[in-house]
Amino acid sequence: MIDALIAGKLYGQPKTMTSKTGKPFATAKVRAAAGEGEALFVNVIAFDPDTVAALLALGDGDSVALAGSLTPKVWTDRDGNHRPAVDLVAHQVLAAYHVIRKRKVIQKPVDQRQVQRPEFDDDLSDL
Repeated sequence: MIDALIAGKLYGQPKTMTSKTGKPFATAKVRAAAGEGEALFVNVIAFDPDTVAALLALGDGDSVALAGSLTPKVWTDRDGNHRPAVDLVAHQVLAAYHVIRKRKVIQKPVDQRQVQRPEFDDDLSDL
């Protein structure tokens, strides 16, 4: 397993499906730059309900960054050329509207933000 962060543009509309157990999941294709003007298509699948919802909220051509488990593969085209392919099980989705929402939270005065601060035990006597 490779932990990866992939950024690119959605190629087509994400699709929702239902597993044999009745749980919904989403699939999508992302076109990512592979260097030297070439592109790499990433086959994406998401199972977590929040990740599925975030992916389905996007449309064809939307910019997106995905974090998850990556599996590299190779396929052969019609001419017999070997081409790279990548499968990603997405755990997190970040798109432009997520960034806008986070910026709005940051722009609020500190006393109006809903920030949960961790509780620390300042008792160092047991060290």
